[in-house]
Amino acid sequence: MASVVLSEAEKLYIVHGVQEDLRVDGRGCEDYRCAEVETDVVSNTSGSARVKLVETDILVGIKAEMGTPKLEKPDEGYLEFFVDCSSNSPELEGRGGEELGTDIANTLYRVFSCENSVDLKSLCINPKEHCWVLYVDVLLLECGGNIFDAISIAVKAALFNTRIPKVHVLEDEEGTKEIELSDDPYDCIRLNVDEVPCIVTLSKIGYRHVVDATLQEEACSLASLLISVTSKGAITSMKKVGKGSLDPESIFEMMETGQRVGKSLHIALQKILDEEENLGTSRPKVGFLG
Repeated sequence: MASVVLSEAEKLYIVHGVQEDLRVDGRGCEDYRCAEVETDVVSNTSGSARVKLVETDILVGIKAEMGTPKLEKPDEGYLEFFVDCSSNSPELEGRGGEELGTDIANTLYRVFSCENSVDLKSLCINPKEHCWVLYVDVLLLECGGNIFDAISIAVKAALFNTRIPKVHVLEDEEGTKEIELSDDPYDCIRLNVDEVPCIVTLSKIGYRHVVDATLQEEACSLASLLISVTSKGAITSMKKVGKGSLDPESIFEMMETGQRVGKSLHIALQKILDEEENLGTSRPKVGFLG
């Protein structure tokens, strides 16, 4: 993961500020930076979104393709995640970028392993034979800290924007089944993203923890807790990262903060998505190169 080198004096300044609930950029410990969210930015996808969290820039594209259901879940579709770390950071070139991409993809699989996160049964066309497979491609354009949270926001926004063509299964007299796709681009199904979790990363700095850490703050943190939270505040998964340790009391405090901040994050994101949806075709498109 991209990192910065700080002197001991700079680290001390950041740590002392966090203890007083005053971070270098003026935020409190539980405040997010201002995020830019835009959907429908890539034309040849079923759904897409771009999230810019100051210096962190994420692009997500989702492609719906027909496939065969998995043997253990014959009446469900499924999601596949691929993460490309094409950030301009030298540390993310070659093996470093591959390892980070694999780590992010595995985290997303774990977050979406919760049964209620996405209604996978709605992706089934014909049990045991055909289903929709959603290929979720994540592109890390720029890394400026807190990439897990930004990626989870972008994935939820892209799923909200995803439109899957309606399919009709026709059966002839001999029992042969044929699949017919609707020609109408507006005749499609939308995914319910109400239960899709967002990741809240809490970084332990000194005796306190912060959300949405910058690269400088990440350099001062020895341990972080990744918590996936639903819009109702339910925790679906947790993951500890970093070389340092966390005591049980800190973990419980971080879980409470994650639930509180996660609910606020979902409300703010849904408000943006609904406002953009209501604008329809009249909204100005910036695009991920804008």
